[in-house]
Amino acid sequence: MVSALGWPDDVVEQWLYDHGDNTPFLRDYRAVDLSNVTWDVEVVTVEDLVVMPTGPSDGDCMEVYADDPDHWVSVRRFGIHRGVRECWETHGTWKRWPILIDRQLVAPGANGFQVVEGRTRVGVLRGRQRRGYFVAAHHLAWVGRPAS
Repeated sequence: MVSALGWPDDVVEQWLYDHGDNTPFLRDYRAVDLSNVTWDVEVVTVEDLVVMPTGPSDGDCMEVYADDPDHWVSVRRFGIHRGVRECWETHGTWKRWPILIDRQLVAPGANGFQVVEGRTRVGVLRGRQRRGYFVAAHHLAWVGRPAS
């Protein structure tokens, strides 16, 4: 069933596998017809990212991460997180693209994007920007939109 979606592997891993047993997360996105979502890598401005919401079950978690971005970067230094600090310091962005979704898919009539996965990354970006650290003006992200 998962391969029939035709989603990029990175999106499948971050959304479906990493959160497949997270009941509050699943409730946030239960109304989304997964077969009606197409994905592409898009450039998103820092201005859009600093005001972008996430699902209701995660509330203000991105603000918690933004309050102490140095901590959240420092604890991501082993295994798959190796190089996170270097990406922020050198490029002003994340190592792995977060997952954003067109809000039309979760709330018909809404506009803009919502952070599905990558709440720590977006929170770190917000905190780094507020502290005056180097943050790139544009960032890559996986963006899910309604299929045509």
